[in-house]
Amino acid sequence: MKVFKTNQGVLIENNHKFYLTDLDWDSFITDDDIYTNTLTLISKLDPIGNSEPLLNGSIMPPVGRQEIWASGVTYYSSREARIEESKDAGGGDFYDRVYNAERPELFFKSTASRAVGHKQDVRIRKDSKWNVPEPELTLVITPNAKIIGYTIGNDMSSRDIEGENPLYLPQAKSYDGAAAIGPCIWLTKEPISMDTKIKIQIVRKGNTVFEGETEVGQMKRKLTDLVHYLYREMSFPYGSLLMTGTGVVPPDSFTLDHGDVINITVDSIGTLSNTVA
Repeated sequence: MKVFKTNQGVLIENNHKFYLTDLDWDSFITDDDIYTNTLTLISKLDPIGNSEPLLNGSIMPPVGRQEIWASGVTYYSSREARIEESKDAGGGDFYDRVYNAERPELFFKSTASRAVGHKQDVRIRKDSKWNVPEPELTLVITPNAKIIGYTIGNDMSSRDIEGENPLYLPQAKSYDGAAAIGPCIWLTKEPISMDTKIKIQIVRKGNTVFEGETEVGQMKRKLTDLVHYLYREMSFPYGSLLMTGTGVVPPDSFTLDHGDVINITVDSIGTLSNTVA
């Protein structure tokens, strides 16, 4: 089932649509048994009709007091791109070693206040000249390290800043409007299928200037292993969201421009659309 966070409540889609205005988001999303309990909850409610008036212009990023984290170099294509961008700085070997290491690369991406949702604007840094979006399957995890659902993440990245020195990664990855999340959380009892497709399309002035796709199964690491390392020495009282890395990287000649529209689609979840401010 799909769960949308809106500025007036929570919309749940499961064959029919149900709207809840008195649901506390943080209590709701940190429930280990959220799927079963949500089915029980909506079984006692009357479905609503047209949900478009509720969603038009009101979808918020599906995150409250949860932290947003990210994983790096989890796909071979990402490994190759990171090696290329940092070779002049002598950092290329680091990314090859991370790709093959047992310990994954994990980094803090965003607070909820810096993140944006579906149809909201993402940003590129004013001090960067080479910027790309990174389409990523994003895990929704409870305080007990249980994956309860999935959403879509756009890990906006300044490749020239990261390439200049790997120690600049926080500045390349974390700034206002650098994380887009949404449009919903897909709640499911089963692990996501490895043949789930992740697609991206970038539109500039009405024309598609880049598109590509990958599959979750192309990821080198297991999703549960990423969660294990994230929670190894940290507690998350409100749970967390974890972007799992990108398997689609635009060519080195490409950089985002103001006004570009970024559409990221993941099977079963939907499409996250953002415009570069």
